[in-house]
Amino acid sequence: MMSISPGPHDALIIVDVQNDFLPGGALAVPDGDAVIPPLNRLAALPFGCVVATQDWHPPDHISFAAQGGPWPVHCVHASAGADFPDLLDLRSVTHIIHKGTTQARDSYSAFFDNEGETSTGLDGLLRALGIERVVIGGLALDYCVAATARDAARLGFTTIIVPDACRAVAGAAFDHDTLSVGTNIGFTALAAFGELARRR
Repeated sequence: MMSISPGPHDALIIVDVQNDFLPGGALAVPDGDAVIPPLNRLAALPFGCVVATQDWHPPDHISFAAQGGPWPVHCVHASAGADFPDLLDLRSVTHIIHKGTTQARDSYSAFFDNEGETSTGLDGLLRALGIERVVIGGLALDYCVAATARDAARLGFTTIIVPDACRAVAGAAFDHDTLSVGTNIGFTALAAFGELARRR
């Protein structure tokens, strides 16, 4: 297993750790609050930047069931459900990216909308900061984390997902191997980052 030490060319991306995705929220991910301690430990490491993303939807967003979408109302901009939980330590967060901000487009990825047409600005931000490798954790592994990782890899960033810092909508039934198909997402380093997340 390769040894990993985060540095100035590495970014931590914390995906959608918001109240509505935690237990008791409108679209709760099973065991979603379990991602908070490892993400807090990772964020304290010397990354070049720490980016936290938020779903930031209008009240009539296309993804909501009332508009024919698959999800209940969640993460409406400036609502309590869209807020970061109190237990998530934001002191190391250097940038916040909002996504899914327009009525007619959803955005699972932290980089682009689901059609790949509108950028959130994250790609340009990371390049301006000299970031070459991204480490990703958050919610949900089988939706927004996976979409973010695939876009990061496609854009040329070395991409690492930390399973201990993720939970999936599908829970334990989610097949982690599906993330690596057709991408250069790096799994050889996962265990090393997982150890950092657990032991610090």
